[in-house]
This record gives sequence, C-alpha cells and structure tokens, in this order.
Amino acid sequence: MTTTQTRRRGRPRRTAAVLAAGAAVAGAASVPAPAHAGAPPGCGDRPATRRALERMTGGDRLTGAIVRVDDPACGSWTAASGIADRRTGAPMRAGMRGRIGSITKSFTAVAVLQLAGEGRIALDAPVARYLPGLIDRNGYDGRTITVRSLLRHTSGLPDHMDTFPTTEDFRFRHFEPRELVDRALGLPRPEGTWHYSTTNYVIAGMIIEKVTGRTWADEVERRIIAPLRLRDTYWPGDETGIRGPHPRGYVRTTEDGTVRWKDYTEMNLSAGWAGGALISSTRDVSTFFGALLGGRLLPRNLLREMRETVDADPDRVWKDAKYGLGLIRTPLRRCGGDWWGHAGGIEGFSAFGGVAPGGRRVAVLFNDGANSLKEFDDQLALVDTALCEGGGRERK
Repeated sequence: MTTTQTRRRGRPRRTAAVLAAGAAVAGAASVPAPAHAGAPPGCGDRPATRRALERMTGGDRLTGAIVRVDDPACGSWTAASGIADRRTGAPMRAGMRGRIGSITKSFTAVAVLQLAGEGRIALDAPVARYLPGLIDRNGYDGRTITVRSLLRHTSGLPDHMDTFPTTEDFRFRHFEPRELVDRALGLPRPEGTWHYSTTNYVIAGMIIEKVTGRTWADEVERRIIAPLRLRDTYWPGDETGIRGPHPRGYVRTTEDGTVRWKDYTEMNLSAGWAGGALISSTRDVSTFFGALLGGRLLPRNLLREMRETVDADPDRVWKDAKYGLGLIRTPLRRCGGDWWGHAGGIEGFSAFGGVAPGGRRVAVLFNDGANSLKEFDDQLALVDTALCEGGGRERK
C-alpha cells in the first residue's frame, strides 16, 4: 500500500502524467456541521477549506471528497463535495466509509508500541528474536533488522507490492503474510537508507501475532478500535466489498484523449494486511489521530519515540516529510509548525489524517486518486488549509 495514490502500482510516486482534458465532474455539494454555541470568532463556516475542497472535485475533477475538521475551540465541521457513484450520480456525504490504505500502518505501529510498553516487544531487538528464519535469503538477514527499523522504513527491505505488475494481480486473491514477505525477499535491495515498504508492516503484524497468540486484527480491535469506539473502522479480511454507506472508488485513465473512470470498489486487500487494509471514515481517522497525539494510546516516553523522525524520500512520500514510527511529520505552510499524521492510498481511494500543534485535527477521504503532481499538491494544500484556517496564525 502507498502513502498516497499517485502511482499505479508499487512505489508511492508523487509524479504522474498530467490528466488530459475531459468531462467535468458533477457539481459540488457541501454542508458543514454547525459550530459550538458560544464559540469564539472565527468558528463556523470555513471558506478557504471549502474552496480547497471544491478545487479537488471541480478544477482537478476528482470524483468526490469528504473533509472533517475537529477543533478544540469550535467543535466539528464536515463537508462533502462531488459524487459518490458515477452510475447513479449520488452525491458524496459526510460519514461514508472508505479504504484508508497506509493509515493502517499507524494503527499497527501503535499496537507494537503498546506491546513494547508492556515489555513484550523490544524495539531494538532483531526480527529474528520473534520470527527466526523468516528473513534469511537473498542477502537479507533478520538478525540485523530491528523492530524499530521496520516501523521507520529503515530496514532495507523492499516492498512486496512492487512484485505485482498490475492491481488485477492481487485484487481478488488471498495472500498469507509469509507469502507476501517471500515475494519481497525475491527483490533486489533498495537503494538508500530509507525505503517505504509495506512489507515492513506485514512483518510487524506477524510479530504482534507471535507475541500475543492472537491475530493482528483482533489486537488492533481490542487495543485501539474498541476503546476509541471507532464504529466505522474494521479489517475486512477476504471481503471484497465495503460495509455500510460508502462511495464507489474510481481510477481515472486517459485513452485517446478521453478521460475514463474504472470502478475499483471491490477488492481483497489481504495483499496489504497490517500495512494497508483497514476501512474507516473521516470521523474515526480524526478520532484515532487525536487520541494518539493527545497521549491517550501511548505513554509519554513511547509517544516521544514514535515522533523521532528520519528524512523520508520525497518521491515516496512528499516534500519535506519526515518519518517516525508509523507517523509522518509535515511542515504547515499556511500557519507554521508541523502536523503529524499519515496518508494512505490504494486504487479507488486515498485518505489523509493528522493533527496540528494546537490540537486541531483533519481527516480527508477521496474516492479517486491524484493523477498529477498538481493534484497531489492540491490534496496536501487541502489538509494544510483545513488545519490552519481560523487558527489566528495563518500567514498572509
């Protein structure tokens, strides 16, 4: 799975062929939730965020989008734009569920860190302590790769997703975690010291199962989903559909100058497993990151370790991003400081979630992906705008 869906397979590239002109998406419809009664000036509607949202579905012609802002002073604000189903023309609506891709990695990292806090996993222990013999061929050695390096993407392991030439090669197949690791070990060693790899988080999920005797999905449910009452978040297993209200997920292509959308809603994401398969909503993603960065899921010392970052490859995440243990740190361009969170993408869906210094939270769900650098930058600008607007610190 990728941090963002700006490529068609394997590596989370930020660049893609610029989309040719085509038919415009149906008109936007966005309805914000009311602000808290007696909220301070600046609460209420968010015109800059609304414009950024509608830029995605209007100018960039992404099919649909939902944005949710949770503000300590103003309460919750949600808007939806574009359409949820191209066949029927049904509009996007707040509260719909979708695939959140690599945001799953943040959930898995929290579970590992909680187990570290319980003394059941040592972050600087080698993978071979927990899974002897799993990584032992083609020059890869589990005795030299630590748990911490898995979570930070500094393990030197390639990404098994790069072994699938097209989405169709995994879309309706079941994969066991060990099979995914074996696929990765057949690839050459990546260049550089940092390499985004879903395989790292598959192995982390296997370690969770080894030390607890329970499935990765059960541990994420009992440690995170249930305590936070994330009613829209679940691991679908081999189910190819999405439960409850949800948009259709689309991939745009251009053929002979004509833009076409292919429906990728149905998909078996066992290929992503602990690194990219959760389904959720903007409400739940915002709640999760708020609880995590607010200190409700991890003790202070482990949250501090989670936020210790290294430089990330901008071609595999985005410019100026730094990667911690399942968390990405990104500068806020409109108001200064950094936001912490993650992003995810798989064919048909992309999502962002994060928290600004003052505690304001944002979550965004698209049922389409960015097909160009401009579109991707517009997605990041939407997150940046939503986290800064009305905060009193916006740069002019």
